[in-house]
Amino acid sequence: MDIRPPSIETANIEWRDGVPCSTRFADVYFSRDDSLEEVRHGFIGHNRLADRFSRVPAGSAFVIAETGFGTGLNFLAAWQTWEAWNPGDNACLHFISAERYPLDRNDLSQALSLWPELENYAAELLEHYPPPVQGTHRLVLAGGRIRLTLFFGDVLEAWRELDFQADAWFLDGFAPAGNPRMWDEAAITALRKHSRPGTTIATATSAGDVRRLLVNAGFSLWETPGFASRPEMLAGELPMAPDVPARECTTSPRSIAIIGAGVAGSLLARNLAERGLEVTLIDKASDAGTAASGNYQGALYVKLGVEFNDQAKLGLSSLLFSQRYYAQSGSDCWHPTGLIQLAYSDVEADRQARFTARNDYPSAVLRSVDATEATRLAGIPLQSGGLWFPHSGWLEPGRLCRSLASHPRIHHCFGFDVHRLTPCNGKWHIAGNGEQDVVADRVVICAGHLSPNLIPLRNEFRFRTIRGQVSHLPASSLNNPAVVLCGPGYINPAYKGIALTGASFDLHDHSPALSAESHRENLSMLTSMVPAALNSAAEQPDPALLEGKVGFRCTTHDYQPVAGPLTDPAGRPLEGIDLFTGLGSKGLSYAPLLAEYLADRITDQPQCLPASLARRVATQRCHKREIPQSETISA
Repeated sequence: MDIRPPSIETANIEWRDGVPCSTRFADVYFSRDDSLEEVRHGFIGHNRLADRFSRVPAGSAFVIAETGFGTGLNFLAAWQTWEAWNPGDNACLHFISAERYPLDRNDLSQALSLWPELENYAAELLEHYPPPVQGTHRLVLAGGRIRLTLFFGDVLEAWRELDFQADAWFLDGFAPAGNPRMWDEAAITALRKHSRPGTTIATATSAGDVRRLLVNAGFSLWETPGFASRPEMLAGELPMAPDVPARECTTSPRSIAIIGAGVAGSLLARNLAERGLEVTLIDKASDAGTAASGNYQGALYVKLGVEFNDQAKLGLSSLLFSQRYYAQSGSDCWHPTGLIQLAYSDVEADRQARFTARNDYPSAVLRSVDATEATRLAGIPLQSGGLWFPHSGWLEPGRLCRSLASHPRIHHCFGFDVHRLTPCNGKWHIAGNGEQDVVADRVVICAGHLSPNLIPLRNEFRFRTIRGQVSHLPASSLNNPAVVLCGPGYINPAYKGIALTGASFDLHDHSPALSAESHRENLSMLTSMVPAALNSAAEQPDPALLEGKVGFRCTTHDYQPVAGPLTDPAGRPLEGIDLFTGLGSKGLSYAPLLAEYLADRITDQPQCLPASLARRVATQRCHKREIPQSETISA
């Protein structure tokens, strides 16, 4: 079957006697015996998970990796065991699984209905289960105590792209005779690279070739009785080096400071706090979400490229993760109205035509709509169709930041104007306006367009500051759309008597004051994009009297964000300092996933970004010129 990216071919399922069978591999997904007990016997028991889970301390993580997600039964059984044996709040179970042919949501739901005792876990998995889109999907479940990394694609690509070290392996998947690629030498070699000394392994197969490959890779194996009709299975572990204690979990830094309490900084602070870290959130303003992140409304969207390259992959991954995140954690700051990217001009209509011809996105992500359907969705007359994103919408960014920053492990240091970062004795000293220094083991610069001024390197960076002004339109002056409408700007549905439109794009204006000219630009953009937006029967907005807000976006030379360890021009990371900025006008979309990625790195847990996308957001690309090594500063 020829499927265009980013969609991925789903599993072909036949149900026989209530059991799902793969027509492609001529094998069942689980046995007709007590399949849940078989998982507990084979994978949970032989990896000694109950005992090992009970010894994972707060703030740490345990990592299980699996070949073949299938129905998710193994995952749910591990989740249930984790809840029973590690009832604390701040430890995390990471579960990583590769699946070449994922089940569609209906088949998955039908399969999971067979185990009533897993009903609550299954319901949460189904709520977050991603659409059939190739690549990496991070699902945050159970309030962050469970993190599932699903890779939809080839298992070898998964192990090349994903960064993790497993504590235990579930070697599942269809039998080697029917699915040899899952069990070949390259797959086993890659598996070994993702294992640390002491990693355990269990598999229902006892095929001689599999046994030989695992032994050659360094695993010690033994046969053990299988479950019910299976006479035997294999279990084993990667032997420890002499005098090296087993590492059962990951660890985190003792203290961390985040400079900047906008969307990026607030999301990262909350993510780390929910993983059990004590965080100091620093900002020169008196509260979180007051600068560029303080807009009354903000649209959640990305502009996906015609070619499905790494830039499009990052945009799509960010959009899907942010939609799940805000639905789960956005509280009443999130308004999932849906969003239309309008084909507002001949050029954009041509771009969208090429986009739909070259790509196949599941309708749950987006679909093309003509002007008639767009008008029905928006509730006001539209002259063009566009791309409909049913799970997007808009947020209240300022309220969101304040809500995120309100957590008992987030300590506020507001009204603190940072002017110097100095490394000393393995810690970072953050100096402000005459106040006592803030000292932390690790620091993250999330200060938007002010970030380049804080970077402790004598070097120039390829960042740009862009002034953006939004206009607050009285609802009485509008034919109010029911959804967010995007084009060269955007208009949100009115809320509490105001709708936000904009934003201007000013490269050379650095004034923080509201400008009547920028209001005029916003109104001109709006009437060009959506001629019916303004109510002709009402008084027209006066640019000289309109209210609004000015913010300064930080963007990079390639318009891609920056997230990760701060490096010198040669690519050498500075110890204990990260950079998180350059999100431009798409901060609401990019920031949740990149905050998750940075929190993964800071806590030394499996990373949610594949290697190709991690390179896409790396800091090294933003250095403007080479400098002598003697000019760098390190901790």
